[in-house]
Amino acid sequence: MNLSGRKALLTGATGGLGRAIAASLAERGAVLTLSARNREALEALAAELPGSGHSVLPADLAEPDAAERLAAEAVGTEILIANAGLPGSGKVDDFSPEEVKRALRVNLEVPMLLARALYPTMVEAGSGQLVFVASLSGKAASPRSSIYNATKFGLRGFALGLRADLIPQGVGVSIVSPGFIREAGMFADAGSKPPPGMGTATPRQVGEATAKAIEKNKVEVTIAPLPQRFGAHLALVSPALSVKVQSGKAGQKAAEAIAEGHSSDKR
Repeated sequence: MNLSGRKALLTGATGGLGRAIAASLAERGAVLTLSARNREALEALAAELPGSGHSVLPADLAEPDAAERLAAEAVGTEILIANAGLPGSGKVDDFSPEEVKRALRVNLEVPMLLARALYPTMVEAGSGQLVFVASLSGKAASPRSSIYNATKFGLRGFALGLRADLIPQGVGVSIVSPGFIREAGMFADAGSKPPPGMGTATPRQVGEATAKAIEKNKVEVTIAPLPQRFGAHLALVSPALSVKVQSGKAGQKAAEAIAEGHSSDKR
């Protein structure tokens, strides 16, 4: 797909990864509808982006029915980038029932409902792209991340199944799976550092990978150095070994730092 002139809806637009994705798509000529909770931040971002015609649709996707309302307002969307997400970090009993529901809604339910509402028009047109920003946490489970892992594992499964349904109808579905990202993402937001020796990627790399996933209709793009890619592959092949490694001292320490840094974000 050539992005020039295409109408794209991007959720979670004002976060670090969202900004990078917005910049990469706008540089290729996409016309963006930016969505997040803060209207002023959205309008400032829209004004900074190259190109013209960008618009904003503020929405709190943790609210019931927010996904349906957003989809109804985003008429003519040709590309969906479902990027909004909550960290979901911590032990299960650290969460209230409402906080569990909130994480599931934003990270999994909302992308599913947006896709459900938007793809029929794409099918009618015979083209379109649905992009789901997942994580290597959708392949490898880690301590104090069971809820977050569940949402990202679920999102990957949904996207892969949906791709099998829609490819014959001319609509692409792609998964973007970042690993440890510096300057933005879970570790940066929590003020903690990733485990030593694993390396990091940049928000810009995530933005460029997202654009290429759309242009080339890739099934999945992974943005992570080789050690992280290997660890994620190991987790898929041997989950028992992966969990054992993740439960070691280094993994526990990193997971605890993230959970403490995000203790208020799950709300």
